[in-house]
Amino acid sequence: MSKLKIKTGDTVRIIAGDHKGVEGKVMKVFVEKNKAIVEGANMVSKHEKPSAKNPQGGIVKKEAPLHISNLALIDSKSGDTTRVGFEIRDGKKVRYSKKSNEVI
Repeated sequence: MSKLKIKTGDTVRIIAGDHKGVEGKVMKVFVEKNKAIVEGANMVSKHEKPSAKNPQGGIVKKEAPLHISNLALIDSKSGDTTRVGFEIRDGKKVRYSKKSNEVI
């Protein structure tokens, strides 16, 4: 199991696939599967049976996971995509933007 460079709450841009160019916030990350759910992207229609939570049932639109390799982190400073690096700063391991050299 490898360390992922994208975490929940990050703003990312989809760089490959049907939803290329879409930006959104990461809602959930599945570390074991190397996938993440991005808010408002990769929407799929899911048939749901009636339940206590949803008494009507029917077809529900929801986000499906995307592979991490298809996501690029957006640098908060420039608003452009950046690669992520890890290094030790002040005795702590931190993620930093390779474009602006800023701690994320």
